[in-house]
Amino acid sequence: MITTKLLMDLVLILVCSWVIGSLFKRFGLPSMIGQLLAGMLLGPPVLGLIAPSEALTLFAEIGIFLVMFHTGMELDIHGMLEHAATSIVVAVFGFVLPFALGVGICMLFDGTLYQGLFVGLGLSITAIAVQSVILHDMGLANSRVGHIIIGAAIVDDILSLLGLSVLLGITRNGAFDVVAMLLVLFKVTIFFAGTFYLGNWLVPKLRLKFHKMEAQAFLLAMLVALFMAFLAEMAGLHMVIGAFLAGQLMQHESFYDEAVHNAIFDRFYGLSYGSLVPIFFATLSFHIKFIASWDFAIFTLVLIGAAVVGKLLGCGVAARPFGLSAWESVIVGFGMNGRGAVELVVAAIALNHSNALMNAGIIATPLLTEIQFSALVLMAFVTTLMAPFGLKWAIHTGCGRDEFLQICQAANRKRRKD
Repeated sequence: MITTKLLMDLVLILVCSWVIGSLFKRFGLPSMIGQLLAGMLLGPPVLGLIAPSEALTLFAEIGIFLVMFHTGMELDIHGMLEHAATSIVVAVFGFVLPFALGVGICMLFDGTLYQGLFVGLGLSITAIAVQSVILHDMGLANSRVGHIIIGAAIVDDILSLLGLSVLLGITRNGAFDVVAMLLVLFKVTIFFAGTFYLGNWLVPKLRLKFHKMEAQAFLLAMLVALFMAFLAEMAGLHMVIGAFLAGQLMQHESFYDEAVHNAIFDRFYGLSYGSLVPIFFATLSFHIKFIASWDFAIFTLVLIGAAVVGKLLGCGVAARPFGLSAWESVIVGFGMNGRGAVELVVAAIALNHSNALMNAGIIATPLLTEIQFSALVLMAFVTTLMAPFGLKWAIHTGCGRDEFLQICQAANRKRRKD
């Protein structure tokens, strides 16, 4: 229900995000950094003027849903498929190394094995929605590195889903649930196979031509996006993957001519980046919680360090054998570093699952302590904040040494356009 409080919250978030984001853009930095800081300033971490609510969460989720559809329309699917092998290897190495570091660090700080496994899973995640926004803002979405990062983030999301299902099964039953994992793999396979069929056989046969019918074309785009998001959720994946693939499907020329395509593209851009994405990043900051203890401070700092190093080494080293230069590999590592909302969702699921098992008397020790949960939330915020800074530094430094890198040309085009 829309209330005066909700309307005022939206006004405060959008105005503050616009002002601070514009200041950051003036200094050549992505506006999302200003949006994150706006949320921290207005929300519980600092002033407490705005509290988390279901309505704000809904606006934020719709915003990131629209962003991923827009990203799907923007990205060249052939370029992504060309670098699919690189993306898979980058995702696997970028998942395994942070996971191992998280387990080791948690147990070093007297955590249990189960706690270590959930902390490790939190470190291994890359948020595809966050990365797509950063790459778009920097004009890198359709570069070779951009294709690798987005593809790897999709694979990472699948690995995170499999890892979470395995851990939930082990903690619930005390043993590895092979059936549950195979069921997840089956649903994911059916989802992607069905999408591949739609894109390659069904869509080309459609003759729905929208000439100068922007409203009807926009309705069709929304229906396809919602349907694909529903199928993704049914497969156990995040809805944003469905929205992204829907955007890829709606690139097809059998639907509409170039003018209508551009109109739909602009509408999704305005709705997402222009109004709802600032709400997503601002509300992301609401989850930050500081605990006044040295144990918390030290554990959090070590965890953040492991998260950054794990992605830089895991993803960067994995990308090197596929023809990427040293600096392009570093850029991939920084590009895969942001966690964001996906990591928060996994941490929240682990905490709720832990409470349910403890109330049922199945376990005596929580799967995540308050310190571990708060450290994961803070790590997600810091790595999301670091990702654009790291990308900008790596691109600037790398292009200073080799101006003919393909990603430098993309960045220069974006700079001239701005």
